[in-house]
Amino acid sequence: MSGAHTVLHDPHGLVDAELPLDRAPHEALVIAVLAWKNPDLAPRDYEQIALQLTGHARAVAADVRRYAAALPKNDGRGTLAEVILREADGRLSTPLEGTAHCAQNRARLVRALYTRLDRLAEAVTAAR
Repeated sequence: MSGAHTVLHDPHGLVDAELPLDRAPHEALVIAVLAWKNPDLAPRDYEQIALQLTGHARAVAADVRRYAAALPKNDGRGTLAEVILREADGRLSTPLEGTAHCAQNRARLVRALYTRLDRLAEAVTAAR
């Protein structure tokens, strides 16, 4: 898949809908991928793991955007979220590679997005 882009068929916009994320299995995958020392998987396996993490990162980023938009415009947490989202967009735009490094970078991104999501969720809940 190197150099290729995979297009998700989502005619009803469900990826960006406010559906609850299936967080536990993805967090378990992130933990496992980040724990790799010298994995010996086939390039296609790395690509599949990175693809799974990429799709989930996009879903978490959509939730981060929604929570950031719910904060007052002068709230610095929303501004920080926008910076993180721009970085995430840049990282997600890079082509997938069949390497452990690529899968681990996507795992780090999912972890960072969840950290931001949790902080924004707390802020929005406290503001209500």
